[in-house]
Amino acid sequence: MTNLVRVEKENMLAIVTIDNPPLNVISKQVLQGLLGIFTQLENDNEIVAVLITGAGDMAFAAGADIKEFPQMMGNPNMMETVRESHEILTKIDKFPKPTIAALNGITLGGGCELALACDLRVAEASVQIGLPEVKLGLFPGAGGTQRLSRLVGNAKAKEIIFTGDPLTAQEAERIGLVNKVVEQGDGLMESKKLASKMTSHSLQALSRIKKAIDEGSEATLEHGLEIEANLFEEIFQTEDVKEGVTAFLEKRKPAFSHR
Repeated sequence: MTNLVRVEKENMLAIVTIDNPPLNVISKQVLQGLLGIFTQLENDNEIVAVLITGAGDMAFAAGADIKEFPQMMGNPNMMETVRESHEILTKIDKFPKPTIAALNGITLGGGCELALACDLRVAEASVQIGLPEVKLGLFPGAGGTQRLSRLVGNAKAKEIIFTGDPLTAQEAERIGLVNKVVEQGDGLMESKKLASKMTSHSLQALSRIKKAIDEGSEATLEHGLEIEANLFEEIFQTEDVKEGVTAFLEKRKPAFSHR
């Protein structure tokens, strides 16, 4: 079976590339490839952050593999397929390390849902991003209705999903769907630069920052503050906080061990 997802490692960063030409559609095989790689990277002590991109310069991921849809119609086990895609993207969403989607082309449907599961999104200037499923008589079924609304608000999410029209990179940046727009061809390079600012820090701190924000955003302020307090107490028990404070007092750069 052809490997449609590959991973490379450099400077504590894992670069995950979807390579399913010509448009890097998110097939079941691609999802399984992502699951395997993220399961492996979760326990890789040499990796602090993960970047996801698409091979070539046409698409990050142009959507789900529509050729797989007919077998889902009338399938009594369809819910298993839906739950499987949810579980895989939720694993990426809850991954205990920072994740960046480097959008280098078309980012539609399932590709957009994958990008939404990442912490940050960097888009090249020509990127088109959206959820066009309504044009097939469908709606986003891999977390799109939930993650998009939490990111840009209910009204804007409904507009995007109701119309099915893609947004330009610039429009996506304006509403907070992407964090940064860069020149065409610079997406991977700029995403690596952004990642390097994270990989120089302690994974012990980064993972708790992510957990505090993600869990706190779904709680009341009072409960969110309690989550933060518990994680703040935890971080003071790590070796990295001792190294960070000592390095500051000694006026040197810290050498974090991520423990």
